Amino acid sequence: MSAQKEKFTNLYNHGLARVACATPPLSLSDPAANAEATLALVREGHERGHRLIVFPELGLSGYANEDLFFQNALLDAVLRAIDTLKTESRALDPLFIVGAPLQVRGVLYNTAVVIHRGAVLGVIPKTFLPNYREFYEKRHFTSGAGCAARAIRLGGEDIPFGDDLVFEAGDLDGFSIHVEICEDMWTPIQPSAFGAMAGAQILANLSASNVTIGKSDYRHALCRVQSARCYAAYLYAAAGAGESTTDLAWDGHAMIYENGVLMAETDRFADKPRMTSADIDLELLRQERMRHNSFADCARLNDKTFRTISFAANPPVKGDLGLLRPAERFPYVPDDDEKLDLLCYETYNIQVSGLAQRLKASGRDKIVIGVSGGLDSTQALLVACRAFDSLNLPRKNILAYTLPAFATSDHTKSSAWALMTALGVSAEEIDMGPVSMQTMRDIKHPYADGRKEYDVTFENVQAGARTSTLFRLANKHRALVLGTGDLSELALGWCTYGVGDHMSHYNVNGSVSKTLIQHLIRWIAAKDIFGAEAGEVALKILATEISPELVPSDDAATAGGPHQRTEDVIGPYALQDFNLYYITRHSFRPSKVAFLSWRAWADRDWGAWPPNMAEADKTSYDFKTIRKWLGVFLRRFFETSQFKRSAMPNGPKVASGGSLSPRGDWRAPSDGSARIWLEELDNNTPKDL
Repeated sequence: MSAQKEKFTNLYNHGLARVACATPPLSLSDPAANAEATLALVREGHERGHRLIVFPELGLSGYANEDLFFQNALLDAVLRAIDTLKTESRALDPLFIVGAPLQVRGVLYNTAVVIHRGAVLGVIPKTFLPNYREFYEKRHFTSGAGCAARAIRLGGEDIPFGDDLVFEAGDLDGFSIHVEICEDMWTPIQPSAFGAMAGAQILANLSASNVTIGKSDYRHALCRVQSARCYAAYLYAAAGAGESTTDLAWDGHAMIYENGVLMAETDRFADKPRMTSADIDLELLRQERMRHNSFADCARLNDKTFRTISFAANPPVKGDLGLLRPAERFPYVPDDDEKLDLLCYETYNIQVSGLAQRLKASGRDKIVIGVSGGLDSTQALLVACRAFDSLNLPRKNILAYTLPAFATSDHTKSSAWALMTALGVSAEEIDMGPVSMQTMRDIKHPYADGRKEYDVTFENVQAGARTSTLFRLANKHRALVLGTGDLSELALGWCTYGVGDHMSHYNVNGSVSKTLIQHLIRWIAAKDIFGAEAGEVALKILATEISPELVPSDDAATAGGPHQRTEDVIGPYALQDFNLYYITRHSFRPSKVAFLSWRAWADRDWGAWPPNMAEADKTSYDFKTIRKWLGVFLRRFFETSQFKRSAMPNGPKVASGGSLSPRGDWRAPSDGSARIWLEELDNNTPKDL
């Protein structure tokens, strides 16, 4: 493999870092045995490219030692175990954090010990000690809050000590760690919140947390919310097999969250060593904090001084380590039945409520819509029918028109008629051929003289004629023109500007991606919202090739299916929606988008497909194809189509980061250049893999 390929395929070169939570079986009151079990997992993590491993609370001694914590023999054995971990980790790359009881100036603390390549970098005492129900930690330990000692003597060295430590890698951007211990997470204001505001992007929690019915769900809720509110990764490792079961039980629950999303989780109640791993996107977390400026405002209002402990992570920057994180092929469409059902429900109802409110506010009780027999106009019409039903307006007030021109196929025209009929709207057909031909005569286009010149003018004359007709119909009937163009088309500039399909009075699809619209139509059909006949027609439209139908075929101008293939020009929507999401939602560099796309798409079996996706639509793309269409996306998005988005009509925002409206998520100059994005892609990706 070439040097460029080795660099490109390595996750550490794309702002990612591999981390883990580990739960070795415990030997109660046997620190030497626990140190060896810990080292075995650290060695495994070293071989797999990890740079952080979090172990459970008091993992060197065991949590359930009760009054044995006062025994000097146990405390001395813990110190020897720490010395063993230091000595044996000199050639191991992961920074790892272990739990230990430590006596400091005659006071016993429940601590987390941070070790890296033969050195203890710091020790963090637990702040909040539970002393209720089954817990009585204050019998043995003292809280580290406000502790006067800023350093402790450990192994003949002065080691930073306190709850004000952040550990930061100087050679891996964003790899900064704050540590808290178990109960610290259960409090109204967690210590990790201050650590995050001090710059830590990874929050580690060493926990014992005995198991009771339903407790795992509560742990999930706490970790998920803390990671989301702090725009951080949250690593949680709880005690497992080997702890005393005198009065309690333990499940060894460990999980990793990133910005509110579960990345990895262990099986519970196992009696073998377990390590759950994930590749955390440090760049994504930085972006989230940068975008949400209220995070920085909060940090200024809650200023707490932290000490930064620097270390060298020495990330492995060559070779393919794989990828231990979801890279969903369809970021706008979840691959889980329940989540997809909820997403479709919310999206559809956002569209419906947006249109209903616009009709009420404008005092209009009619809309005009062009129905092509394609995906977008189908979804817009389905939204309109639901909105009119909710307002108790007759569907006959939906004035639907099919507007065939030079390249309209029998297939799509018949689908349009079948859909309008099944939905019971007012349906008419107006031939766009005569008005389009007159325009071409007026502008002296060669087609008017019988020459088959199918240029962009030829195409846009038809698109403009359709939209102009719809607006005049709206004037006539005191109606609103309902737009149909979707988010993906706006991103790629695949819409005719001005008096074309770019323009409408209100556009319900403006922040819905093409890939999501396909699933919305399937969902509406499956829910039988408009009856079996309408559902069957909608599914037939779903199976139709996506086409603008503006260029006729010489051998079959109006027969059979569409002649033009949209995706032959602008690329597969599956890939372009992937590119759109990561470029706009997270501002990733093109090379990183290419890396993630390669991981997601190059292997057909790598990830899950959305549950209601048609088998025929499941495919894979090699890296050459991924790179080609990403280049097309960059040029079209950054250079040739922003002026259309700067003047896009109103429409409801559906998803977080899912709008390209200048009044919403995306503001950019209309006269920009794509050069730096194209150069970044060209300079930092191989031509093929």
